[in-house]
Amino acid sequence: MPQSDNLPEGQPSQRMQSLIAGLAKALVDQPDLVSVEIIPDAGSTILRLRVSVGDIGKVIGKQGRTARSIRTILGAASMKLQHRFSLDIVEEGVPGSAKVLEEATPE
Repeated sequence: MPQSDNLPEGQPSQRMQSLIAGLAKALVDQPDLVSVEIIPDAGSTILRLRVSVGDIGKVIGKQGRTARSIRTILGAASMKLQHRFSLDIVEEGVPGSAKVLEEATPE
């Protein structure tokens, strides 16, 4: 039996957090400013991706294509882990003034 079936409860969220952070860091100019927050929700988990103001366009892409692709990967990995994850992309400017630019929409 594969080891992934015996994962502790918190580990799937941490694996998804690492996945999203890795993807975002590969896209942006300032990878040290990328962070992914785990927010438990009723029956699912929200991953809140924060990047610098100058990198927000690289993560969202033209007409949201890059963000949609990241969400597609997140959805495929979610099916494997049998847990629902959603992604919020947040622009970081002045501390305390974060703005959610794009929220995940259920499909």
